Amino acid sequence: MSRMHPVQVIAVTGGKGGVGKSNTSINLAIGMAELGRRVVVLDADLGLANIDVLLGITSRRTIADVLSGECSLREVLVDGPGGIKIVPAASGTQKMTALSPMEHAGLINAFSELGDNIDVLIVDTAAGISEGVVSFLRASQEIVMVVCDEPTSITDCYALIKLLNRDYGLYRFRVLANMVKTPQEGRHLFAKLTKVTERFLEVALQYVGSIPFDEAVKKSVQRQRAVVEAYPRSKAAIAYKSLAQKADSWPLPASPRGHLEFFIERLVQA
Repeated sequence: MSRMHPVQVIAVTGGKGGVGKSNTSINLAIGMAELGRRVVVLDADLGLANIDVLLGITSRRTIADVLSGECSLREVLVDGPGGIKIVPAASGTQKMTALSPMEHAGLINAFSELGDNIDVLIVDTAAGISEGVVSFLRASQEIVMVVCDEPTSITDCYALIKLLNRDYGLYRFRVLANMVKTPQEGRHLFAKLTKVTERFLEVALQYVGSIPFDEAVKKSVQRQRAVVEAYPRSKAAIAYKSLAQKADSWPLPASPRGHLEFFIERLVQA
Protein backbone atom coordinates (compact mmCIF):
# COMPACT_ATOMS: atom_id res chain seq x y z
CA MET A 1 0.00 0.00 0.00
CA SER A 2 1.47 3.34 -0.97
CA ARG A 3 1.77 5.66 1.98
CA MET A 4 1.60 8.70 -0.26
CA HIS A 5 -2.12 8.88 -0.92
CA PRO A 6 -3.93 11.31 1.39
CA VAL A 7 -7.55 10.51 2.17
CA GLN A 8 -9.98 13.09 3.41
CA VAL A 9 -11.89 11.67 6.38
CA ILE A 10 -15.06 13.61 7.14
CA ALA A 11 -17.23 12.62 10.09
CA VAL A 12 -20.84 13.76 10.11
CA THR A 13 -22.38 14.01 13.56
CA GLY A 14 -24.84 16.05 15.56
CA GLY A 15 -25.21 14.90 19.13
CA LYS A 16 -28.80 13.76 18.71
CA GLY A 17 -31.03 11.83 16.33
CA GLY A 18 -33.39 13.39 13.82
CA VAL A 19 -31.15 16.25 12.69
CA GLY A 20 -30.48 14.74 9.25
CA LYS A 21 -26.99 13.26 9.63
CA SER A 22 -27.46 10.26 7.37
CA ASN A 23 -29.13 12.35 4.67
CA THR A 24 -26.22 14.77 4.88
CA SER A 25 -23.66 11.95 4.68
CA ILE A 26 -25.24 10.38 1.60
CA ASN A 27 -25.91 13.59 -0.31
CA LEU A 28 -22.48 15.02 0.51
CA ALA A 29 -20.92 11.75 -0.68
CA ILE A 30 -22.81 11.75 -3.99
CA GLY A 31 -22.02 15.45 -4.45
CA MET A 32 -18.30 14.78 -3.99
CA ALA A 33 -18.44 11.76 -6.31
CA GLU A 34 -19.97 14.04 -8.98
CA LEU A 35 -16.82 16.15 -8.64
CA GLY A 36 -14.76 13.11 -9.59
CA ARG A 37 -13.77 11.86 -6.14
CA ARG A 38 -13.79 8.20 -5.13
CA VAL A 39 -16.01 8.22 -2.07
CA VAL A 40 -16.77 5.58 0.53
CA VAL A 41 -19.46 6.06 3.19
CA LEU A 42 -19.00 4.18 6.44
CA ASP A 43 -22.32 3.65 8.21
CA ALA A 44 -20.82 3.94 11.69
CA ASP A 45 -24.16 3.72 13.42
CA LEU A 46 -23.07 0.23 14.28
CA GLY A 47 -26.14 -0.90 16.17
CA LEU A 48 -28.77 0.58 13.88
CA ALA A 49 -27.91 0.72 10.21
CA ASN A 50 -29.46 3.78 8.62
CA ILE A 51 -27.97 4.16 5.22
CA ASP A 52 -29.07 0.89 3.65
CA VAL A 53 -32.60 1.67 4.86
CA LEU A 54 -32.46 5.22 3.46
CA LEU A 55 -31.27 3.94 0.09
CA GLY A 56 -33.18 0.67 -0.05
CA ILE A 57 -29.96 -1.29 -0.33
CA THR A 58 -29.90 -4.82 0.94
CA SER A 59 -26.48 -6.05 1.85
CA ARG A 60 -25.73 -9.72 2.25
CA ARG A 61 -22.65 -9.04 4.29
CA THR A 62 -21.95 -6.36 6.85
CA ILE A 63 -19.10 -5.01 8.89
CA ALA A 64 -19.78 -7.85 11.39
CA ASP A 65 -18.51 -10.38 8.82
CA VAL A 66 -15.27 -8.43 8.46
CA LEU A 67 -14.75 -8.43 12.22
CA SER A 68 -15.32 -12.16 12.47
CA GLY A 69 -12.75 -12.64 9.70
CA GLU A 70 -15.26 -14.20 7.29
CA CYS A 71 -14.52 -11.77 4.50
CA SER A 72 -12.53 -8.70 3.55
CA LEU A 73 -13.83 -5.16 3.62
CA ARG A 74 -13.82 -5.11 -0.18
CA GLU A 75 -16.32 -7.96 -0.23
CA VAL A 76 -18.61 -5.98 2.06
CA LEU A 77 -18.60 -2.76 0.02
CA VAL A 78 -21.93 -2.09 -1.65
CA ASP A 79 -22.40 0.11 -4.72
CA GLY A 80 -24.47 3.14 -3.85
CA PRO A 81 -26.01 5.81 -6.08
CA GLY A 82 -23.80 8.17 -8.04
CA GLY A 83 -20.79 5.88 -7.94
CA ILE A 84 -20.30 5.97 -4.17
CA LYS A 85 -19.47 2.84 -2.18
CA ILE A 86 -21.05 2.05 1.16
CA VAL A 87 -19.80 -0.02 4.08
CA PRO A 88 -23.07 -1.22 5.62
CA ALA A 89 -23.43 -1.42 9.38
CA ALA A 90 -24.86 -4.54 10.97
CA SER A 91 -28.45 -3.60 11.67
CA GLY A 92 -29.75 -4.55 15.06
CA THR A 93 -26.71 -6.60 16.00
CA GLN A 94 -26.40 -5.59 19.61
CA LYS A 95 -22.85 -6.86 19.74
CA MET A 96 -21.76 -4.21 17.24
CA THR A 97 -22.53 -1.40 19.65
CA ALA A 98 -20.00 -2.67 22.17
CA LEU A 99 -16.87 -3.53 20.23
CA SER A 100 -13.86 -4.65 22.18
CA PRO A 101 -10.61 -2.74 21.56
CA MET A 102 -9.42 -5.75 19.54
CA GLU A 103 -12.49 -5.68 17.33
CA HIS A 104 -12.18 -1.94 16.87
CA ALA A 105 -8.62 -2.62 15.77
CA GLY A 106 -9.86 -5.26 13.33
CA LEU A 107 -12.38 -2.85 11.87
CA ILE A 108 -9.75 -0.23 11.40
CA ASN A 109 -7.25 -2.63 9.94
CA ALA A 110 -9.79 -3.67 7.40
CA PHE A 111 -9.90 -0.06 6.24
CA SER A 112 -6.25 0.21 5.42
CA GLU A 113 -6.91 -2.26 2.58
CA LEU A 114 -8.97 0.43 0.90
CA GLY A 115 -6.37 3.15 1.10
CA ASP A 116 -5.43 3.38 -2.55
CA ASN A 117 -8.93 3.16 -3.98
CA ILE A 118 -10.47 6.02 -2.09
CA ASP A 119 -10.15 9.80 -1.93
CA VAL A 120 -12.82 10.58 0.63
CA LEU A 121 -14.19 8.56 3.55
CA ILE A 122 -17.42 9.92 5.02
CA VAL A 123 -18.27 8.54 8.45
CA ASP A 124 -21.96 8.68 9.33
CA THR A 125 -21.89 8.45 13.13
CA ALA A 126 -24.58 7.20 15.47
CA ALA A 127 -26.74 9.67 17.39
CA GLY A 128 -25.82 10.50 20.95
CA ILE A 129 -22.49 10.78 22.67
CA SER A 130 -21.31 7.21 23.15
CA GLU A 131 -17.71 6.02 23.32
CA GLY A 132 -18.05 4.60 19.84
CA VAL A 133 -19.15 7.94 18.39
CA VAL A 134 -16.34 9.78 20.16
CA SER A 135 -13.69 7.38 18.89
CA PHE A 136 -14.79 7.88 15.26
CA LEU A 137 -14.84 11.66 15.71
CA ARG A 138 -11.41 11.78 17.32
CA ALA A 139 -9.96 9.81 14.47
CA SER A 140 -11.51 11.90 11.70
CA GLN A 141 -9.83 14.86 10.17
CA GLU A 142 -12.93 16.98 9.61
CA ILE A 143 -15.97 17.01 11.88
CA VAL A 144 -19.24 18.34 10.48
CA MET A 145 -21.82 19.07 13.18
CA VAL A 146 -25.37 19.00 11.80
CA VAL A 147 -27.67 21.26 13.83
CA CYS A 148 -31.29 22.24 13.41
CA ASP A 149 -33.25 25.03 14.97
CA GLU A 150 -34.58 23.43 18.11
CA PRO A 151 -33.22 23.85 21.62
CA THR A 152 -32.32 20.17 22.16
CA SER A 153 -30.33 20.08 18.93
CA ILE A 154 -28.26 23.09 19.99
CA THR A 155 -27.67 21.85 23.55
CA ASP A 156 -26.71 18.35 22.37
CA CYS A 157 -24.36 19.76 19.76
CA TYR A 158 -22.78 22.01 22.40
CA ALA A 159 -22.42 19.07 24.82
CA LEU A 160 -20.62 17.03 22.17
CA ILE A 161 -18.28 19.88 21.22
CA LYS A 162 -17.53 20.48 24.92
CA LEU A 163 -16.73 16.80 25.51
CA LEU A 164 -14.47 16.57 22.45
CA ASN A 165 -12.73 19.79 23.36
CA ARG A 166 -12.25 19.32 27.10
CA ASP A 167 -11.49 15.60 27.15
CA TYR A 168 -9.74 15.10 23.81
CA GLY A 169 -8.32 18.48 22.87
CA LEU A 170 -10.25 18.80 19.59
CA TYR A 171 -10.90 22.41 18.73
CA ARG A 172 -11.92 22.66 15.06
CA PHE A 173 -15.52 21.95 14.08
CA ARG A 174 -17.55 22.74 10.99
CA VAL A 175 -21.23 23.50 11.49
CA LEU A 176 -24.04 22.82 9.02
CA ALA A 177 -27.52 24.20 9.73
CA ASN A 178 -30.14 21.78 8.47
CA MET A 179 -33.85 22.15 7.62
CA VAL A 180 -33.79 25.95 7.80
CA LYS A 181 -36.61 28.13 6.49
CA THR A 182 -34.24 30.89 5.33
CA PRO A 183 -30.46 31.31 5.00
CA GLN A 184 -30.72 33.95 7.78
CA GLU A 185 -32.12 31.30 10.12
CA GLY A 186 -29.04 29.19 9.50
CA ARG A 187 -26.68 32.03 10.32
CA HIS A 188 -28.73 32.89 13.38
CA LEU A 189 -28.51 29.27 14.54
CA PHE A 190 -24.74 29.33 14.11
CA ALA A 191 -24.57 32.57 16.09
CA LYS A 192 -26.51 30.95 18.97
CA LEU A 193 -24.03 28.12 19.08
CA THR A 194 -20.94 30.31 18.90
CA LYS A 195 -22.32 32.51 21.65
CA VAL A 196 -22.10 29.63 24.14
CA THR A 197 -18.90 28.07 22.79
CA GLU A 198 -17.06 31.40 22.85
CA ARG A 199 -18.01 31.95 26.46
CA PHE A 200 -16.98 28.57 27.80
CA LEU A 201 -14.65 26.82 25.36
CA GLU A 202 -11.49 27.39 23.34
CA VAL A 203 -12.79 26.18 19.98
CA ALA A 204 -12.92 27.36 16.39
CA LEU A 205 -16.30 26.81 14.76
CA GLN A 206 -16.65 27.32 11.03
CA TYR A 207 -20.03 27.79 9.42
CA VAL A 208 -20.33 25.73 6.24
CA GLY A 209 -23.80 26.93 5.28
CA SER A 210 -27.33 25.62 5.51
CA ILE A 211 -29.64 23.11 3.89
CA PRO A 212 -33.18 24.44 3.43
CA PHE A 213 -36.24 22.63 4.68
CA ASP A 214 -37.52 20.98 1.52
CA GLU A 215 -40.41 18.59 0.86
CA ALA A 216 -38.21 16.96 -1.79
CA VAL A 217 -36.07 15.48 1.00
CA LYS A 218 -39.11 13.81 2.54
CA LYS A 219 -40.21 12.53 -0.86
CA SER A 220 -36.78 11.15 -1.67
CA VAL A 221 -36.62 9.37 1.71
CA GLN A 222 -40.00 7.77 0.96
CA ARG A 223 -38.65 6.66 -2.41
CA GLN A 224 -35.46 5.40 -0.72
CA ARG A 225 -33.29 7.63 -2.86
CA ALA A 226 -30.89 10.48 -2.24
CA VAL A 227 -32.36 13.89 -2.91
CA VAL A 228 -29.43 15.03 -5.07
CA GLU A 229 -30.14 12.12 -7.35
CA ALA A 230 -33.96 11.96 -7.21
CA TYR A 231 -34.62 15.72 -7.30
CA PRO A 232 -31.38 17.30 -8.54
CA ARG A 233 -32.98 20.72 -9.06
CA SER A 234 -34.59 20.92 -5.64
CA LYS A 235 -33.40 23.57 -3.18
CA ALA A 236 -31.96 20.95 -0.83
CA ALA A 237 -30.07 19.17 -3.64
CA ILE A 238 -28.52 22.44 -4.79
CA ALA A 239 -27.46 23.22 -1.21
CA TYR A 240 -25.92 19.75 -0.76
CA LYS A 241 -23.98 20.15 -4.02
CA SER A 242 -22.69 23.50 -2.83
CA LEU A 243 -21.62 21.84 0.46
CA ALA A 244 -19.79 19.15 -1.56
CA GLN A 245 -17.90 21.83 -3.48
CA LYS A 246 -16.87 23.49 -0.23
CA ALA A 247 -15.78 20.18 1.29
CA ASP A 248 -13.80 19.40 -1.85
CA SER A 249 -11.77 22.55 -1.31
CA TRP A 250 -10.98 21.85 2.37
CA PRO A 251 -7.24 21.36 2.69
CA LEU A 252 -6.03 17.80 2.31
CA PRO A 253 -3.84 16.56 5.12
CA ALA A 254 -0.21 17.20 4.23
CA SER A 255 1.23 15.17 7.08
CA PRO A 256 1.24 11.37 7.18
CA ARG A 257 -1.57 11.70 9.73
CA GLY A 258 -3.89 12.24 6.81
CA HIS A 259 -3.56 8.71 5.47
CA LEU A 260 -6.17 6.10 6.08
CA GLU A 261 -3.94 3.97 8.24
CA PHE A 262 -3.57 6.87 10.63
CA PHE A 263 -7.33 7.32 10.81
CA ILE A 264 -7.34 3.71 11.73
CA GLU A 265 -4.57 3.91 14.31
CA ARG A 266 -6.23 6.89 15.97
CA LEU A 267 -9.51 5.05 16.05
CA VAL A 268 -7.87 2.11 17.81
CA GLN A 269 -5.99 4.26 20.31
CA ALA A 270 -9.29 5.78 21.31
